[in-house]
Amino acid sequence: MHPLLEDAARRASQYLDRLDERSVAPLPGAVSRLKQIECDLAEAPQRPQDVLCRLDELGSPATVASNGGRFFGYVVGGTLPVSMAAHWLATAWDQNAPYPAAAPGAAAFEHTALRWIIDLLGLPSTVAGAFVSGATTGNLCGLAAARHAVLAHAGWDVDAHGLSGAPPITVVIGDEAHPSVTKVLGVLGLGRDRVIRVPVDAQGRMRADQLPRLSGPSIVCLQAGNVNTGACDPFSSLIEKAHQGGAWVHVDGAFGLWAQATRQYRHLCDGVAEADSWATDAHKWLNVPYDSGLVFVRDREALRSTMGVAAPYLDADDGAAASDLTPELSRRARGIDAWAALASLGRSGLREMIERCCRHAQRFARGLSDAGHEVLNDVVLNQVLVRFGDADTTRRTIDALQRDGTCWCGITHWQGRTAMRISVCSWATTDDDVDRSLAAMLRCAQECGAPPKGSAGRALS
Repeated sequence: MHPLLEDAARRASQYLDRLDERSVAPLPGAVSRLKQIECDLAEAPQRPQDVLCRLDELGSPATVASNGGRFFGYVVGGTLPVSMAAHWLATAWDQNAPYPAAAPGAAAFEHTALRWIIDLLGLPSTVAGAFVSGATTGNLCGLAAARHAVLAHAGWDVDAHGLSGAPPITVVIGDEAHPSVTKVLGVLGLGRDRVIRVPVDAQGRMRADQLPRLSGPSIVCLQAGNVNTGACDPFSSLIEKAHQGGAWVHVDGAFGLWAQATRQYRHLCDGVAEADSWATDAHKWLNVPYDSGLVFVRDREALRSTMGVAAPYLDADDGAAASDLTPELSRRARGIDAWAALASLGRSGLREMIERCCRHAQRFARGLSDAGHEVLNDVVLNQVLVRFGDADTTRRTIDALQRDGTCWCGITHWQGRTAMRISVCSWATTDDDVDRSLAAMLRCAQECGAPPKGSAGRALS
């Protein structure tokens, strides 16, 4: 085993060392060579060393270099070296983390990491928290707890009797709610389309003056970090109005909730701690390996009631088992990656990393705007939307940039306009990465005939 693991570490280190030199998108030849794995499973065993070699030689060149400093798509963070190393070690331990009796060490590290994160995000110290696969599952857990609580208040046990015959639940979302929220509403039987959609302002924030008057079982879904603009809903006014109507308030904060860990940007989330549940990702701005998300719920019993499990082979506990707070009975020790990242960064390191990403985003916006291209959003956090003339020219510029390989940005459609979306949330992004990427953006725009528009207007907040 030792030579095999040493070979894996050597190959992984070589891969990481070459990230800065290679195209961010995989070259076409590397992708085409993946066809070599489209074969039937061999009858005889193969040497583990040969399997690892084949994985590296075919798989590594075909990756997108999202762990480097010039990947700006999909709000993807990189992986901090200490978190990656901790991930490897925790994988060697192979602990089933949800059960303290079976994995006391893993459970202890996760408990500490959760306590640290609750404090960093400014949430009440008494909330129930758990690691999940990502913000989508976090939304699932938070909204399942919400469903339980609002129906229990109306005298209905949804976990025992289901939704058939239950009082109807009014669900309110913003017009620009993330699709993971509507997906979860469908999974929970609340309906993707059976919602009240509240209009948003020019930055995608839910308008508090348009929140309907609520009564009876109700859930309001808010957002910290619009996936296009980075904007946050006005929590204080929305949560106050929602609670006046007896509604449960859930916050989808996949990346924006981490503004709470900063000094410069925490004002964007003023009032968010008054909500009833929250979901976020650790594999975005905490920069830990995939997959790692978090759910927090003010009412622990509401979460336990909908997610709890009982079996004769499981010891009864005091609610410490994470399997009573999430859908998973078995999972890896995700919290160890988060513990290592936080222990290494400390408060100031985490704060500096997030604020540095936001400064990089502002530099992108300033450089593109100064060159005459239209920045569509107020760059309040780490998201930049830019147009290069009309929709067709913008698409061609994005395609050219992705083929160029210097960096990678994706396309989006926002408030009727086609734009390129730049998401900066990796610890690895440097000033030089921004310079190189900005130069490539401007070069590709010029080659595609994007017409400068003079001063493109407001870009920075």
